[in-house]
Amino acid sequence: MTDLLELRDERQPPRGHKKSSVGRWLAVGFVLLLLVGLVTGGALAVRQVIGSAPEDYVGEGTGEVVVQIEPGDTAGDIADDLVAKDVVKSRRAFFEVASDDPRALRLQPGFYRVSAQMSATAALDRLADPASRLVGQVTVPEGLTVAQTLQTLAENTEIPLEQYQTAAAAPAALGLPAYAQNRLEGFLFPATYEVEPGSTAVEVLTLMVQRFEQAAQATGLVAGAQKLGLTPYEVVIVASLIEREVKFDDEYGQVARVVYNRLDQDIPLGIDAAILFGVGKTAGGELTKSDLAKDTPYENRRKLGLPPTPIASPGEATIQGALEPVDGDILFYVLATKEGRTFFTNSNEAFLRQRDKSRAEGIF
Repeated sequence: MTDLLELRDERQPPRGHKKSSVGRWLAVGFVLLLLVGLVTGGALAVRQVIGSAPEDYVGEGTGEVVVQIEPGDTAGDIADDLVAKDVVKSRRAFFEVASDDPRALRLQPGFYRVSAQMSATAALDRLADPASRLVGQVTVPEGLTVAQTLQTLAENTEIPLEQYQTAAAAPAALGLPAYAQNRLEGFLFPATYEVEPGSTAVEVLTLMVQRFEQAAQATGLVAGAQKLGLTPYEVVIVASLIEREVKFDDEYGQVARVVYNRLDQDIPLGIDAAILFGVGKTAGGELTKSDLAKDTPYENRRKLGLPPTPIASPGEATIQGALEPVDGDILFYVLATKEGRTFFTNSNEAFLRQRDKSRAEGIF
């Protein structure tokens, strides 16, 4: 009996062992619960921070603030600038709105008029609205000289005339094509330009030269000039003469043919617009006997060949006309109607009759 009891006792754990094991498991369980509580509580706290609404203003804001979006700016870059200027309350507010709106990917570099203390949504709406962009728009018409172009730019932008004149006096810095021979006349392309706040005169004139290059590419100026046996610069000169002589597109190729025929036959061009340019009457006007008596490089009633430079800035259509002369043997033209239509002929007698008729009708 004793042996059996002793054996049974040997199979059972000693006193205190079971109690110790249970205590240990309770301790472990407590620690685990504590850790779970900490993790759960921490996660909850993180979720509360992440899920909370970012600091943001309400409404459209007040006053006027100018901000700039620079090339390559990200939504974060824009947000930082808006916060720095107190346009939006927090970087996160704007970034969250921008990240959910595809318009944020299409924001253009430039200066924009916004307000102080706007909601992030209102700020993005304003930046995405083209009407908020601050630009000075200036239209430079065809046929202006460099001097006239600079005056037009100064009158329609915030840049003084003197700064434009200084920039024009250093044409090498403006990106002219090599065939321009470092001469600016004829290469300030006529078009409508947007001039942003802070632009310099050099930047504006460089933009105009770049726009000329685009027109040269579009018309195939270099290859077309070679086909005609001329340099690109000579074609620009011809285009400038066309620009000042006729006003209708369908007459450009005819004037070009007259010029090329006269050059081929060693006949003076007799283009009064060039003579006027040479005597400083770039705004037009009538030639006087005194003007005709002046020996300038642009006097072409007696001198052969083209003028030494363009006399104005030609547009794309006139460059195309200079590259595509019509076929024919025409040598003369004269203004024939009050609407500005031109009479073309290969007969000197016919030219003189139309000239006298136009004078008698007060056309010129």
